[in-house]
Amino acid sequence: MRRVVSIIRKADIDASKIADRVILDADDRQRRRIVLTGEKGAQVLLDLDKPVALRDGDGLLLDDGAIMQVAGQPERLLEIVPASPRDFVRLAWHLGNRHTDVQIVGSHIRIRYDHVLEEMLRGLGAKVTALDAAFDPEAGAPPSAHHHGHDHHGHSHG
Repeated sequence: MRRVVSIIRKADIDASKIADRVILDADDRQRRRIVLTGEKGAQVLLDLDKPVALRDGDGLLLDDGAIMQVAGQPERLLEIVPASPRDFVRLAWHLGNRHTDVQIVGSHIRIRYDHVLEEMLRGLGAKVTALDAAFDPEAGAPPSAHHHGHDHHGHSHG
């Protein structure tokens, strides 16, 4: 089985060396070790010292010099359009206070679809639209690593 030897960021990929493509959701793009299967059936081993955040469009340089491109699997998301820069900060604070993974896209915020958060955001005056797109959350702890105990950081969620 071919192995991944390094990650190539989207801007640095030589398109002529792309041999295959793998489609992964946001959680599967936050891995340390996984066997990946490309669209053409090639299997490669990603085995890194620590988890890395792969972004939609990044490349996996294989031990034979070929590149397997990473594509973000479309996920159900909410796109949040704040009314002003001040509202952007306020909405981001509310989402962070709820430990919600976010993606910043220009002046918009994207989160995974959640009907409760959608209602809260609309109540705070945001324009909220559901869409299907690749989700590239801001780097932080891998999504599976967080827990819901609230005694770990000493502030109230009231």
